[in-house]
Amino acid sequence: MTVDDREASGRGRRLAPDVWRELCGLGVERRYRAGGTMLRQGESGTHLLALTDGLVKVIRREESGESTLLAFRGPGDLLGEVAVFDHQARIADVIALRPCKAVMLEAERFRAFVEDRGLVMELMQQTLARLRESDLRHAELQRLPLHTRLARSLVRLADLMGPVGAGAAPLRLTGLTQGELAQAIGVTRNAVVGSLQELRQAGAVETGRRVITICDMEILRMWAGRTTE
Repeated sequence: MTVDDREASGRGRRLAPDVWRELCGLGVERRYRAGGTMLRQGESGTHLLALTDGLVKVIRREESGESTLLAFRGPGDLLGEVAVFDHQARIADVIALRPCKAVMLEAERFRAFVEDRGLVMELMQQTLARLRESDLRHAELQRLPLHTRLARSLVRLADLMGPVGAGAAPLRLTGLTQGELAQAIGVTRNAVVGSLQELRQAGAVETGRRVITICDMEILRMWAGRTTE
């Protein structure tokens, strides 16, 4: 089983569907445009978001002006729960890569729900599992050709939002920079530029300023399966 397979199966470790529905019923739905900031670094954890549709990136801004990509998240994920639990300022921005829907949950109400349902340990295990799988995925990617790493990263982003079959409409990711893609797969930005060119020529993707469009998932999955140059 590959790391991507483990991550896909790991979606089963999210909250059970009935618990998720009950939790979402405690808040108010909000909509966010592609590229919009959903949670802001430095703000207090007065609330969190339950992501029901879309795709986001989690970015930490440093005082030097540099930024670090921490994670991608999709439907079924909680956003901003750490600041809610530890009563500290948020350590990162959450930015929509596509139009998103999320339920806004007040901190006190969320904490009461988690304690009442005995979910504290389950949420901690989910957080640790995500960290462990991230480390494993990074280690596995380092053994693969560059174009394979990039293709697998893009496939993972698409899979975070659910199964994408043949003939599906193009998947447009707004606000994802080539530098962030480089961080995600552990290479330089220039290396990503070259690999994106290969994927464009193959018809798998199109690119623009801070926009990557996945045009053909079947072609992209084919490139993701290559283990040699």
